[in-house]
Amino acid sequence: MAATLPNMLTRRLFMTCAALLAVSSRVASPAFAQTAGQGAGAFIERLGNQAIATFANKSTPKDQAQARFRELLNEGFDVPYIGRWVLGRYWNQATPQQQEEYLTLFERMVVDTYANRFVEYSGETFKVVNTRSAGEADSMVTTQIVRPSGPPINVDWRVRQRGDSYKIIDVMVEGVSMGVTQRQEFASVIEQNGGRIDGLIRALRQRTARAG
Repeated sequence: MAATLPNMLTRRLFMTCAALLAVSSRVASPAFAQTAGQGAGAFIERLGNQAIATFANKSTPKDQAQARFRELLNEGFDVPYIGRWVLGRYWNQATPQQQEEYLTLFERMVVDTYANRFVEYSGETFKVVNTRSAGEADSMVTTQIVRPSGPPINVDWRVRQRGDSYKIIDVMVEGVSMGVTQRQEFASVIEQNGGRIDGLIRALRQRTARAG
């Protein structure tokens, strides 16, 4: 029996991506402005403000919202890097054709799964708490999602600098890495299909077909 993609990641990744759309237009605090990761934090704030400007307009047609979300996704997240990383050792086992289709389906899965939910953005906001170095090229931006009801949610964004640009390569919600979680889930699907990446590609095809 072919394995299907689990729902646990869907809930966590929705919370994570919703956080990106919830970035407020607040001005960074002096303490934050003095940190080495100022550029990374400002990058996340700017990206979130652009998302809010897009999705706050409820009259935006679905196809336009999805197209804009795809632009924001690729602007903010290093989708090819994340897609390769979560596939782990299976990336090198895949043929070039499988790699190409997998990355296309991976991006489509994220866009199709969350674009509809993002246009229902309900007004949560978040604040940048701190930034710190996480290697030669990486910064960890620590934030809190502030909700109308319930305690705040802690989210850490791992941002990689390449020249003058920044890309998000992982997000941790309450200490749980979304990249690690997805890697484990994709590996489970592949293992249930005899160690063949075709099983994962079939599952991604089915998921994106349902979403479409």
